[in-house]
Amino acid sequence: MDDTVYLNGSFMPSAQATIPVLDRGFIFGDGIYEVIPVYSSQPFRLQEHLSRLVHSLDAVRIRNPLDFSGWQAMITRLIQENRAWKDQSVYLQVTRGVAPRDQAFPVPDVEPTVFAMSMPLSTPSAELVASGVSAITALDIRWQRCNIKAISLLANVLLRQEAVDHGVAETLMLRDGWLTEGSSSNVFIVHEGTLLAPPKDQHMLPGITYDVILELAEYHAIPLRIGAVSEAQLRHADEIWLTSSTKEILAVVSLDGKAVHDGRPGPVFRRMYALYQDFKNQVMRPR
Repeated sequence: MDDTVYLNGSFMPSAQATIPVLDRGFIFGDGIYEVIPVYSSQPFRLQEHLSRLVHSLDAVRIRNPLDFSGWQAMITRLIQENRAWKDQSVYLQVTRGVAPRDQAFPVPDVEPTVFAMSMPLSTPSAELVASGVSAITALDIRWQRCNIKAISLLANVLLRQEAVDHGVAETLMLRDGWLTEGSSSNVFIVHEGTLLAPPKDQHMLPGITYDVILELAEYHAIPLRIGAVSEAQLRHADEIWLTSSTKEILAVVSLDGKAVHDGRPGPVFRRMYALYQDFKNQVMRPR
């Protein structure tokens, strides 16, 4: 691989990037991450993504190693170093740093480890958007602080693998009879023309694309209600959507082997998908 990554102040080929085995991210999963889509070499909603990164850092009490301009400069250069990919997905990771193995925070404080890489961004094909995808449900087995974008993602990995094992696109999670989110996406449903969105709380990671969908719904007068979504509402929904930085918006047309409504992407999805693409192209695609 000849892609360039960033590690602790230096840019280098990914094959040359190494960390000490006592890095707390490696030992404990003690760190946070962020993923930023890049369209035509322009990072999408950079301010919002970096604000979420800072929220996660503050929540786990890791010192922010860069200010906004520092993050922006590093990301800009990383995109340019990998400019062979017009559209990219930039991954940022900050761990607490390198210290002897002890679960308590190191004393004195150590330097955080900062890593960033870029990958080609593959958004869903037109055929997949038109056909929709299948999903399954499972109990939400994650911890109680899902609003922190932590790198300790074993529960998400296991839930995502359940989807792979069943040959479907995503696992939708239920906690105490209520919808939270997907293993790697936010979830919306439509009931009788109204878009229903689970609220931002400690059981859901607030997605940047989730926010865009809410803004577009409000601006274009699509009926919207933010509130708890029950398992019964999910299973009787007219439409179910997945949203994320890489999925953008996808319709779920089959849930646990049963068709969602008529088994095709619905009219509210089709309208929102078109609005999202228009928004993305106006904001991110230079003419």
